[in-house]
Amino acid sequence: MKRNNFLLLILSLFALFLFSGCWSLVIGGAAAGAGTAGTFYYVNGGLKTDYSAPFDKVWSACEKTVADMHGTEVVPDKEIAQGTINTLINDEKVKFDITYKSKNLTTVTIRVGLIGNKLSSQLLHDKIADYLVKDSRE
Repeated sequence: MKRNNFLLLILSLFALFLFSGCWSLVIGGAAAGAGTAGTFYYVNGGLKTDYSAPFDKVWSACEKTVADMHGTEVVPDKEIAQGTINTLINDEKVKFDITYKSKNLTTVTIRVGLIGNKLSSQLLHDKIADYLVKDSRE
C-alpha cells in the first residue's frame, strides 16, 4: 500500500511539473492607455501580447527598446506583415517577434534566453508600451 501511495505522489509531482509554466500560463494585465498591452500569454518561454497600434509604430518601439537596453549584435528582419529582431542584451539572447494582426493591432512575442525569462520579457514589454504611449502623445 505504501508503494502505491509513493508511486501516486511521484506521478502527481511529475504532472505538476509538466503542466506548470513550461506549456502556457496566462497573466492578466490592465490596459492603461493608447497602444498599451492587455493580456499577456507566457507560451513556451515567450511572453506574448497584442498592442493597439499599427505594425510600423510597434516595430519602431521595439527598435527603441533594443537601443535603450544597449542591445548588441542586433539583427532585424522586417517583412511586410511580420518581422523579428534578434539581439544580445546583458549577454542574453533576446528575440522579438512582431506580427501584423489588423490595421491597429500588432502582436509581439519576446523570448529572453534559451528557455525564456518571464520577468525580463515583461520588462521589455513595459518599455515597448512606454514608447507607444510617448509616441501617441506627440
